[in-house]
Order: sequence, then structure tokens, then C-alpha cells
Amino acid sequence: MASDGQAPGSSPQVTVGPNGSGIDGEARLPGQQDTNEMLLVVGATVRMARKRRRMTLQDLADQTGVSVSMLSMLERGVASPSIGTLVSVSSALGLHMAQLFQDPSAQASSPVRRRADQVVVQAAEGVSRRLVHTDVEHDLEMVINEYEPGTSSSKTPVHHDGMEFGLIISGTLTVSLDDVDYVLEPGDGIAYSSGTPHVLTNNGQVIARAVWVNVAFQPESSPDPR
Repeated sequence: MASDGQAPGSSPQVTVGPNGSGIDGEARLPGQQDTNEMLLVVGATVRMARKRRRMTLQDLADQTGVSVSMLSMLERGVASPSIGTLVSVSSALGLHMAQLFQDPSAQASSPVRRRADQVVVQAAEGVSRRLVHTDVEHDLEMVINEYEPGTSSSKTPVHHDGMEFGLIISGTLTVSLDDVDYVLEPGDGIAYSSGTPHVLTNNGQVIARAVWVNVAFQPESSPDPR
């Protein structure tokens, strides 16, 4: 039986507000955490991962393009980041975005991930990210992104380790890579280094939908000096 107004078979959703905003609107995994609790959980996960990697907030800001003040508010659970910020921060910390909301290791052993089991992270500014599959072992995450007209993945370009591959399903999407714009239409694909400052924007009149694959490259270990 569906709960919290969800239709049977629909995906559980997590809603986050726009960059720098207060906490508002629906923001919970159905039947689980409310907005404040979810943001606190995400913030604590980010802080723990950062401390584990012995990074300062400035280190994380340098690797992502996200301001120190925004990162601090994120860790304290008092501000809601954009989808782009979550992707960039989690990647810089050696995580996939899905790991901020759920444990991918808890996924069923079946190779199939049913729609009803795919968490949708909904940003209040009109951008959503459906977490279709996360493969921690191979550092790969496959998602479906949706952008309402006039919305972007983040307010400013972000960057992080890895590669990204996208395929437009419907609508049009402008991918800005280091201030160079590429307008993609249905059937168009794109691949680029996530280290290039990037932002995705829907300048069209209808919702833009795209399949996106993020592959995270972990920094190589330093050679043994002996």
C-alpha cells in the first residue's frame, strides 16, 4: 500500500530546497525522515566523509567549486543544496550521490532495479534526479534527470573527479562546459570530464529528460617511496 500520497509502484522521493534557501516543502522518504531529519543525515554523512579523508572545508570547496559557506551550512543541515552541488560534493568525497540517502549495498542481489525501488531526489527549483542504479564496486551511477523549463543543475558551474555520459530523451538541454554551450536535442549524446566546470540548463519550453551516467575515478595511490 502506498503511503504519503504516493501512487502504487511509484518511486520514493526526497525533496530538497534550492541553494541557500531555508528548509521548506515536502522532504522525506515516504514513511521515514522529514525534511529537517533528512538534511541533518545528509550533512552528517558529508562531514564524516570529509573528516575521514582529512579534508578541510576549503579543500572541498577547491575540488568542487562550491563555496565554503554553502558547504558549512550543508554539513550543519541548515541549507538545502542543488542537485549539482550534491553530485559534486559526493564525488569529491569518494561517494555516489545515492550514498547520501541510502546504502547501495542494501540493494537486492537481483540485476533488476524496479522503478518503485528507485529513489527520486527532487529539488525545489524544479530539477529531479532518479537514482536508477549505483554500482559502488565499479564507481558508476546511472540516473534519469528531469529539468523544468528555466531550471539548471546548479546556480554556478561545478566540477569534480570522473567522467559523465548523457543521452537526451525528450526536450532540449544546454550543457555548458567551461563556458562553451552545447545544445542537445532528443537522441543526442554527450561525454565529458567532470573536472571541467559544468552546468546543465533547460532553456526550452517543456521538461527536459536525460539518462546520465557518472563514472567516478578515485585518485591513484601515491607510489611507495622506498
